[in-house]
Amino acid sequence: MSPAKLSKVEAGVRVVLEFNEAFNRHDVPGMMKLMTEDCVFENTAPAPDGTVFSGKEAVTQFWQEFFRESPNAHIEIEEIFGFGNHCVMRWRYNWGDGHVRGVDVFKVRDELICEKLSYVKG
Repeated sequence: MSPAKLSKVEAGVRVVLEFNEAFNRHDVPGMMKLMTEDCVFENTAPAPDGTVFSGKEAVTQFWQEFFRESPNAHIEIEEIFGFGNHCVMRWRYNWGDGHVRGVDVFKVRDELICEKLSYVKG
C-alpha cells in the first residue's frame, strides 16, 4: 500500500475515534465538527431499515434528542479498521442497565465523516 493511501486510512480511523470520544462525552458540537455539511446518518431504529437523517442540521437534532433520552449512553469499541475511505467499527452500546452490540460503517471524505450507517444485532 502506498504511503499516501495508508495516510488516508489512518486519517479516517483517527476521525472516527475522535467522533466516538465526543459521543462518549455527549458532546454534540464535538461530534458534528467531524461531519460534513451534507452528512448522512442511518439509525438502527426502527427495524428493519432504520431512519435516515440527511444534512448536518437534521443529524445534529437527532443527536441532541438522543442524549436527552439516553443520559447514560456509552459506546465501547470492540474493533475498528479502515480501508480506503471507509472505516468499520464493531461496538457495544451501553445505556446503564443494558447493552446491545453492532457495527457502524463510516465513509470519510476530506478527513470528515460524510456517512455513518449503523447496524445492530438482534
